[in-house]
Amino acid sequence: MDRSRITDPPTMIALGIETSCDETAVAILRGGDEILANLVYSQTDLHARYGGVMPEAASRDHLRKLPSLVAEALATAGIGWDGIELVGVTYGPGLVGPLLVGMSHAAGIAVARDVPLIGVNHLAAHLFAQRLSEPAAGPPFLGLVASGGHTLLVRVRQWGDYKVVGGTRDDAAGEALDKVGRLVGLGYPAGPRMDELARQGDPTAVAFPRPMIGSGLDMSFAGLKTAAVYWLRDHPSTPVPDLCASYLEAVVDVLAEKAVQAARRLELTRIVVVGGVAANRRLREVLPLRAGERGIEVAFPPPALCTDNAAIVAACAHHRFTALGCPGSLTLVPDPNLSLDGWV
Repeated sequence: MDRSRITDPPTMIALGIETSCDETAVAILRGGDEILANLVYSQTDLHARYGGVMPEAASRDHLRKLPSLVAEALATAGIGWDGIELVGVTYGPGLVGPLLVGMSHAAGIAVARDVPLIGVNHLAAHLFAQRLSEPAAGPPFLGLVASGGHTLLVRVRQWGDYKVVGGTRDDAAGEALDKVGRLVGLGYPAGPRMDELARQGDPTAVAFPRPMIGSGLDMSFAGLKTAAVYWLRDHPSTPVPDLCASYLEAVVDVLAEKAVQAARRLELTRIVVVGGVAANRRLREVLPLRAGERGIEVAFPPPALCTDNAAIVAACAHHRFTALGCPGSLTLVPDPNLSLDGWV
């Protein structure tokens, strides 16, 4: 790698690639925070027929779409191949096949351009949604990462210093919403549709449990999902909006209570919510109210930055290279179970 061709951090052009699950995403950033292009291609229609993500189909679709999406991002940003100075790519956690597709393509670009290839933890990237939306409002804060595949509470002392203080022991919050939503015929992904129907329902109609609500900072949603299954079996005529509202209220109650507990225990005055579930209307209503009663501020980055995208990957890669001195590596291997705890 010829470092003489790399500009100063404030003007460095970074390409980000994200293919950890069912979104093919490419972004181009200048200086780590100026988004020149942020493109996301969703495979939702492809996987709807299966009721969930089919890894082999996801890998093939990433392989099909990624080259043209990179070309489109370059055109959108007005950047030629010669302008790319850094490549960031998600290498875990996620589905191994999709991860391999993105990493292989990113490595090819890095070799061809003779620039650093920086591996990015998908969970750390989600936290960088806050840095992109409010650059001046940095750590320390408590991160609530809630998505279809992950739900965890993270103490962020500074960028690159992460400590997981709580998480789900089974299903993620988004997964729990999707699974019950599919049971009542809402299709895939069911979470957004459940959120819409919940507006029309009564959140007190069904007294669903709040698993582990008063037990530490860990969470569990599998039992809640089972309770919904039994309720539907025994009360099949329950109006769908009422069921959605009651079930969503239980999930949000657990997330809000655990996040506030964690922030108070760690003496943090700010909670940042990221991941796909951060777009949920009810969570955006409940958590700020509950946290505000205890003097805790809550930040929700824009939904486009909360869901899987590559701008957050490029931002994280830029920080790792410029601020943390990560040299990059062409020998990256995918890590489907990569942890955020202690990851730099």
